[in-house]
Amino acid sequence: MENSKENDGNQENIDGQVKKTPMTDEERLELAKKLDADLDEFIDSLPKNKYTDGWPEDRWEEEMDKHPFFMKEPPKPGQEVHPLYEGLQKLKYDPEENEPEELAESYKVDGNFNFKHKNYRLAILAYTEGIKLKCGNPDIESNLLNNRAASHFFLKNYRSSLKDCELALKIKPDYEKVLVRAANCCFHMKQYKKAVDFCDIILDKQKDDRDILELRKKCVGAEKQKERDERRTEVETKKKAREEKALLGEILSRGYHIDGSKGNLSIDKLEPHFPQLVHNRVFLDESNSLVWPVVFFYPEYKIMDYIQHFSEHTKFLEQLNHVFETNPEWDTQNAYRANDLSVYYETPKKKIRKIDLEKSLGDILKSKEYVIFGGTPSFIILVKNSRTEELFLKDYEN
Repeated sequence: MENSKENDGNQENIDGQVKKTPMTDEERLELAKKLDADLDEFIDSLPKNKYTDGWPEDRWEEEMDKHPFFMKEPPKPGQEVHPLYEGLQKLKYDPEENEPEELAESYKVDGNFNFKHKNYRLAILAYTEGIKLKCGNPDIESNLLNNRAASHFFLKNYRSSLKDCELALKIKPDYEKVLVRAANCCFHMKQYKKAVDFCDIILDKQKDDRDILELRKKCVGAEKQKERDERRTEVETKKKAREEKALLGEILSRGYHIDGSKGNLSIDKLEPHFPQLVHNRVFLDESNSLVWPVVFFYPEYKIMDYIQHFSEHTKFLEQLNHVFETNPEWDTQNAYRANDLSVYYETPKKKIRKIDLEKSLGDILKSKEYVIFGGTPSFIILVKNSRTEELFLKDYEN
């Protein structure tokens, strides 16, 4: 007969070994609570030191973007970089750790990354560093030049783009992408004949390339238009030169005195200095009469009138009648009427001279004392026998 007895939930078998009895669910819950309490007690007993090595809560996203493992775009030139990023760069671009070909390839990858994100100027910097290495691999060197040409093209730096295309073609003369870009650069630079030459090289191998055929057609048409424009410009330039020569001759033949000419009159001495008359230089009309821009000064009101076209054969009284046909707003007393006005001009020696209103503009300009300044004859208008005229004349007497 076997004897058995309780021993803390364990039983001893016939071999003398202790056999464990499975725990109940209640016992497991009780043990778990005890372990949780022991862990909490252990954590509470640890020193309460604040953790300072992490990112600040208010700008953790900003710090995360700077970290090389999480940044979404490369640092801009001059921007502070993470030490790890700087270390990775040194490792990547260290000439002692990399062959020239490997370095050139790394710069190309960086340039492609910036190009993809439309950072064309940064791409140009990367490609340039790769080109400087002269790694000796024609595929890499021509590709770097092609990519830099593409970056310049998107920045509309067509001259720089074409230069890179030509350098790439020296390495790989049949580089199709480069030939296409070179043709487009020439088109944008209006070098149409050169663009056609590039198109012809491409069409020698791909006669049915529609884009190149269309570009060539546009270049041929643009070149013809350019030649027509150049011929027209040449004709107009010669015509203008003849007209200016005739103008200067007529002025000299009349004996008009132009300030600064000293017997060697040039067209620039006839350009009006007043902004209101800048497009109204003296000219010869169909009857071979000189038509001048003229300025009238009104000392009483300290204002001016700008007469755009005053023919040398027009009498002063006739011109005044035209100017004062309608009473100006500033003449509140209605005193400025053609027959009631005195007209003066100032000589280079600061003398004042009154003119005869029955004389023409040309008659006055022929006077030995009259000098035309800034291509614009000018005159002083006053009300005859007025207090203003009296004071004005006294100033010149003194």
